[in-house]
Amino acid sequence: MDQTIVTVHGEARREVPPEQAVFSVTVSARDRDKPTVVARLTERSAEVGKILDRYATAIERRETAGLHVYEEYRRRSERSAVHSGSLTTTVTVADFDPLGEMLARLASGDAISVSGPWWRLRPGSRAGADVRREAVTDALDRAREYAAAVGSELDRIVEISDAEAAGAHPMAMRAAGGMAAEAEDSAAFDLDPRQQTVEARVLLRVTVTEPTVLRP
Repeated sequence: MDQTIVTVHGEARREVPPEQAVFSVTVSARDRDKPTVVARLTERSAEVGKILDRYATAIERRETAGLHVYEEYRRRSERSAVHSGSLTTTVTVADFDPLGEMLARLASGDAISVSGPWWRLRPGSRAGADVRREAVTDALDRAREYAAAVGSELDRIVEISDAEAAGAHPMAMRAAGGMAAEAEDSAAFDLDPRQQTVEARVLLRVTVTEPTVLRP
């Protein structure tokens, strides 16, 4: 006789502190002379680099996200074109202690704008594994309750998988952002790292011993 199979979902949700903060800093320039635009971008980019160098121990990654130098739309009445340019750097920070001061220094620079920070967990964070483990425990507890209701006990696991395979929501890490800063000469921004929501949902199928509730 085929064994009875119990199918359940297990869920877990946890609020955890962020592990990284990401922000972008953009330098810009505008002039009728294109070489002047390029020179100003170079100078301002170097200024940003010097500020970031002060906080090298807190920074995990610095990446150039985009360089744009272009001629603005020119009306017929204008004798010469106006050129604009921008250079954006994306910065990933793991030590949040100096972050507010770092952003304030950057935002106070001439023609320098800052966006962020966006709080997040590290890719492959341990928090995800812990929540998945909790979801499995929840699923086993539910299966035991169903089995006990018909006078059975859990026998063996037939299947365990992300609930996404059953049309549900997969384990998710939700990160959200913070502030946008544009140049006030301040000692430091007062930042409150945003808690990250980590969720997991699993599908569990187990066989149970012969139910006793149906016996005569």
